[in-house]
Amino acid sequence: MEYSTKTHRLDLGWRDTTRLLIPYARRNLVDQIKSIWFIVAYLIVFQLLVLQLPIVFSVMIAVGIAVVAIGLMFFMEGLRVGLMPLGESIGVVLPRSGNMALILGFAFLLGLGATFAEPAISVLKSAGAGVKPEEAPLLYSLLNDFSGELVTAVGVGVGLAVLLGVLRFFYAWSLKLLAIPAVGLLLALSFYFSQTSLLNDILGLAWDCGAVTTGPVTVPLVLALGIGVCRIVNSGSEHNAGFGIVTLASLFPILAVLLLGLYHYQAEDYYGASNYRGEMRSSVEDSTVPEKRALPQRPPAAISAEEYTRFLETGQLAENFQIAFNPSDAELVDGTLVLQQPEITITKNSSRGIQLFDDKTWDKEVSLVAKFETAVFEAVRAIIPLCLFLLFVQKFLLKQSLQRSEEVQVGVLFAVIGMSLFGLGIALGLTPLGGQLGSNVPASFTAIVPWGMEYAEGPLFGDGHSGKLVAILFAFFLGYGATLAEPALNALGDTVEKITVGAFRKSLLMQCVAIGVGFGIAAGICKIAYDLPLIWLLIPPYTVVLVLTWFSPEDFVNFGWDSAGVTTGPITVPLVLAMGLGIGGNIPGVSDGFGILALASVGPIMTVLAVGLLTRKTSELDSGVGVADDVEENSANEAVSI
Repeated sequence: MEYSTKTHRLDLGWRDTTRLLIPYARRNLVDQIKSIWFIVAYLIVFQLLVLQLPIVFSVMIAVGIAVVAIGLMFFMEGLRVGLMPLGESIGVVLPRSGNMALILGFAFLLGLGATFAEPAISVLKSAGAGVKPEEAPLLYSLLNDFSGELVTAVGVGVGLAVLLGVLRFFYAWSLKLLAIPAVGLLLALSFYFSQTSLLNDILGLAWDCGAVTTGPVTVPLVLALGIGVCRIVNSGSEHNAGFGIVTLASLFPILAVLLLGLYHYQAEDYYGASNYRGEMRSSVEDSTVPEKRALPQRPPAAISAEEYTRFLETGQLAENFQIAFNPSDAELVDGTLVLQQPEITITKNSSRGIQLFDDKTWDKEVSLVAKFETAVFEAVRAIIPLCLFLLFVQKFLLKQSLQRSEEVQVGVLFAVIGMSLFGLGIALGLTPLGGQLGSNVPASFTAIVPWGMEYAEGPLFGDGHSGKLVAILFAFFLGYGATLAEPALNALGDTVEKITVGAFRKSLLMQCVAIGVGFGIAAGICKIAYDLPLIWLLIPPYTVVLVLTWFSPEDFVNFGWDSAGVTTGPITVPLVLAMGLGIGGNIPGVSDGFGILALASVGPIMTVLAVGLLTRKTSELDSGVGVADDVEENSANEAVSI
């Protein structure tokens, strides 16, 4: 009897295929909804209940948020099926070649390409629209005239970081010896920049760029390469081998942007400078800056016939009535104020009333077709070159055939579709929502014209510290809740608990990171509300972090610094950027809202390292040995799950 060795494909009809895919797609969609529901609900509830302002363009925002969830579902699946297998296979095979130049060149190009594919990078490129060029000309030019150079500089910074991270794995360098000098250099440069007004304007942008880069594309790909190198060099036993590379990828882009800004400052080719070649704004446009014109006040309401009759009968007025008269008719007679033939005007204060949704449900200026075309173009330009580069390295340099090519092709297609939908959803939903709330938050402590409305409102809680305290508390709970909802934080918590053999529990790590992010975002809002120099808020926490880093064991330093990477997910970055720019655009004297992400990144490093030292001391007192002595068996395999 002969047996056939041919494999037969199982052909399923459309109905059977749908039955198999729908539960899988539903589960993935629910996962994405779980990661975004809190932050979206929190923003909406705060605006409706605390600020008591309606949601403008509610239908458009709802559609955008739904598209974001669907886009993330496709993108993460495409990343898992398409890009990750490519990166992992190269990460395992490439270090075996023994060609150091080839490995380092691939590491650099991988970091560069992954940066262009990050979903949040498109938000960074569109962030310049709200910057006032007459107040921050160099910042305006970096975000508008030199936006391509800005993204390239960020990519080069990530590429150099990945290259240095690979060298660190080869030579077993301590992360302390790289992070401490790098942060010291960045702080010194930042202090130098703070002494010059034009350079000081770009500090927030530069430090925020470090947070934008550590997203869902860069982190898995560079970790895959790092793990592959460690398995070859150290046989998979190097302590915490998977950590640290994300830290470097968040530091070097800051340096790259600072140097780019310094170059254009020296070249004097930014907005308004002698060598500027862009288009200058007219004085008419400059005159529309909110703080240079009087805020429109709501006109008085009409007095009804019933209210008029009640006044004639009782002479009493309700609290919402206002009396005005000519004070020149007044005389003081025996301690009594007497008005002789006064002309009195009684008006009724207008009340906007409480409504959940504004009458404007869709922004008529938004072209859905144009937004989608732009999103597709950006997705193709970001994903396809990266995939072609990975394929080229695998096939022509490593001489390896592509396994499961059909699955990889489907994965790449899903990644393009997902990133296209994500970009469209960001433009329709998250950016308008974050910008709307950010523009409205200053109403808690100052008079502004709320987003999409015609008349001034506020200050709702007084124009002193109480209103600003409301805004700062809002920021803290936003950062705290959004961080706990990040899926990457759960994965990091599991990994850290295994590495530290239970000494640093998952729940403890999650609370440390969430509290650190909450304080960081609150500090960012405090910076904008009180118009504080960013350097004052960067040097103290980073000085504390450097001291904690020096005294912490290597394993805690590794995951403590990398914990900042989980705070900058694809949802958090666009919302926080849009919110910060919205707040900065509505406070007189504030030119931008950058810097919040930078402070949100340093917060968790400080809290995790501090609690880590306390945990280590407690463990040593209880057992007589250090935590680090018990973790040699836990290696890079645990870090891959992040």
